[in-house]
Amino acid sequence: MGSWAYFDPEYETLSIRMNPPQVSVDNSSCKECTLVKVDSMNKPGILLEVVQILTDLDLIITKAYISSDGGWFMDVFHVTDQQGQKITDTRTIEHIERALGPKGNTSGILKTWPGKKVGVNSMGDYTAIELIGRDRPGLLSEISAVLANLQINVVAAEVWTHNRRIACVLYVNDDITNRAVEDESRLSAMQDQLKNILRIGGGSDDDDSVGRTSFSMGSTHVDRRLHQLLFADRDYEGAYVAENDDEVGCPIKPKVTIERCEEKDYFVVNVRCRDRPKLMFDIVCTLTDMQYVVFHASVSSEGPYASQEYYVRHIDGFTLDTEAEKEKVVKCLEAAIRRRISEGLSLELCAKDRVGLLSEVTRVLRENGLSVTRAGVTTVGEQAMNVFYVSDASGKSVDAKTIEELRKEIGHTMMLNVKKAPTNAAKALDANGWGKNSFFFGGLLEKFLA
Repeated sequence: MGSWAYFDPEYETLSIRMNPPQVSVDNSSCKECTLVKVDSMNKPGILLEVVQILTDLDLIITKAYISSDGGWFMDVFHVTDQQGQKITDTRTIEHIERALGPKGNTSGILKTWPGKKVGVNSMGDYTAIELIGRDRPGLLSEISAVLANLQINVVAAEVWTHNRRIACVLYVNDDITNRAVEDESRLSAMQDQLKNILRIGGGSDDDDSVGRTSFSMGSTHVDRRLHQLLFADRDYEGAYVAENDDEVGCPIKPKVTIERCEEKDYFVVNVRCRDRPKLMFDIVCTLTDMQYVVFHASVSSEGPYASQEYYVRHIDGFTLDTEAEKEKVVKCLEAAIRRRISEGLSLELCAKDRVGLLSEVTRVLRENGLSVTRAGVTTVGEQAMNVFYVSDASGKSVDAKTIEELRKEIGHTMMLNVKKAPTNAAKALDANGWGKNSFFFGGLLEKFLA
């Protein structure tokens, strides 16, 4: 029987320890924003790791310049807070320097996780559930009702819908023990019931295109995992029709083009679309998971628009040689950008956490004819904070009468804040060209789970 040669795990970080990354947070060079500069040894996935750290802090990247040709990685990010101001909070600055500096690279603060199967995974006090399937009105209500009936509490969750598909990552625990669900019979019952819910409406038991749920091991960044789930589900295929395209004022459909750079043997991916938070993360995440390496990049914002340019090669060294390959990259990037776009009404709810809270809220939404297009749930102490982006069953805006009915039904048991997503890009922007209202699901969820 053969054996593997011994590999010293310390060797992998030797180059980093010999040439530790240098990180600076500069508030003096630019009047409008903070400059975050990162110089370090190059390694696979490093650009995504850096962008992930910044976006998880809810920072807005207004400009970025990336260069990683050869063995060194040099980045400059122009960032602001959500209000368009410089980053002056000492704790935030220290976190950036620690996470992106030598300790972050050698102590496991930054992690690149491989793709994993859809499913359920126990992590300390929580069990992580991942679901992917065909979306339909009331599906989130049915999923949360199954969990409530099993006396399983949803502590945190994110839900994305795109192109008639739904992807969910939910963190749950046992209502009595406040620990991860470990009983095999309860896990099996939860898996079977969720699978049945996802398969309602057609499809055989062997048809994974209808819906999937299973057990798995591993961990990953929540937003990245949602992208992976929908990408694996091929949500980028088929025609996509944007709702209310004429009302928005800016084109919803992003413009993605790919050109050949003969001089350096790169392919240049150009993206121009309406700007929004986490846009760079979504694009870099998709390129990384499709195994494309970014060697150079330039990112900028022009009023309501974003312009991003990436010089890439496949990880095996090949460029995009066929039209089919180019078309797939274009479609996948367009899908990644659209997944996080939220039009319509935003409902922000705060209430004392309890089993069945999510089921109760989503039931009321369903009974009032509302569809959830995106959702974020988190719990801090005894308080549950839920945010839902909703539209009516036909995808149109919710009328004032429905809003009043919602206030009557749930306003007496929880705090309800209703925000209307802007239908005109010009009205939605403040003096700096940024949207005034937005909710950052991933950052809040990552902080909660830290």
